[in-house]
Amino acid sequence: MAEAVDGRLRVTFLTVSDQLGGSEVALVDMIKGLRRLRPSWAVQLLLPGRGPLLARAEAAGADCVVVPMPPALRRAGEFAAGGGVGARLAFFARLAAAAFSAPGYLRRLRRALAAQPPSILHTNGFKAHLAGARVTRGSRLLWHVHEYVSDRGLSRRLLARLLPAVSVIVANSASVAADVRAALSPDVPVYALHNGVDLGVFKPHGEVEDLDRRAGVAAAPAGVVRIGLVATFARWKGHDVFLRAFAALPRDVPVRGYIVGEPIYDTAGSQHSIDELKARADALGVGDRVVLTGFLRAAPAMRALDIVVHASTRPEPFGLAIAEAMACGRAVVTSGGGGAAELIEPDVDALTHPPGDSDALARVLERLVRDAALRQRLGEAARRAAGTRFDPDRMAAGLIAIYEGLE
Repeated sequence: MAEAVDGRLRVTFLTVSDQLGGSEVALVDMIKGLRRLRPSWAVQLLLPGRGPLLARAEAAGADCVVVPMPPALRRAGEFAAGGGVGARLAFFARLAAAAFSAPGYLRRLRRALAAQPPSILHTNGFKAHLAGARVTRGSRLLWHVHEYVSDRGLSRRLLARLLPAVSVIVANSASVAADVRAALSPDVPVYALHNGVDLGVFKPHGEVEDLDRRAGVAAAPAGVVRIGLVATFARWKGHDVFLRAFAALPRDVPVRGYIVGEPIYDTAGSQHSIDELKARADALGVGDRVVLTGFLRAAPAMRALDIVVHASTRPEPFGLAIAEAMACGRAVVTSGGGGAAELIEPDVDALTHPPGDSDALARVLERLVRDAALRQRLGEAARRAAGTRFDPDRMAAGLIAIYEGLE
């Protein structure tokens, strides 16, 4: 078992984002679960800034310590490594700046860990995995992998070099776990553990957001079916597919589309901008049918929708928005690749379309818009499924078993 500190287990989470993307929301749920099931344990979070994650984590019961991350390190990422010569030169310039600033950040992390030495250091995100392996001293190191490794050449090589420091790896889906095993061939156990959803927050009835007011448009006429894409603005989340699907819908289909979210990450080149999406909607002729709301609390926004779309164009490691929408009892349409396929039973609690196929998505949406009974049946089945598949105590209990099993 991991060694207890002062007679109790101390878990320190390390994250490199202070925003509220899917992995950060899952992190808050982990903290809540540990505080609920193991209230005597000490739970700490090291995070890089005072973004929205800080307040959420403190409310969940974590002792939060801000360890500022240099801007150059926050912006470094592999998305823009390809492209033309200019893009590659810019990528290597960012990489060099990140390497120059990394030693100071690692020193600050070591000091923070030395102040309250953890039994277990639980890292969240690729940069956190790399940093955690460099700074851990006497703690069991757990990498919690929320993304595929095999398609990130640089990260894959760096992670492979640092594997000797790792005690266990947790993946957020069986799909990601299989990818980790294939890409890294680790000698340590790799467990698949689905994220949980707060079923008291994500439920069919409760506060409902006024999406039209948030988007600054007139209220939709009676009988209009509201369809939303709730996601960060990462380029692979399928915003263009969503817009093209609306362009393919017949004009007599009574719909209004909502893009809920905003760009939240620092990594250069990885996201759409709001202006870019507005321009794309106008270019496709759907600027009057699809509006942008900005960031909203997910549960009230989803309850305002009749249909929630997941349109990711590459395999989804997990798909938290799918789980949340199911818990809210919404009719869900998903591209269903990767870990997202593990969350649903097609044609029972969700409908699917091939990733990137906007015409197929349009056909599924038209079917749902014209069949209110089908929307209701899918939503009711989704809520029932979410109550068992995404129980947050199940996730917390799984983590606790892994922590307590470390020797």
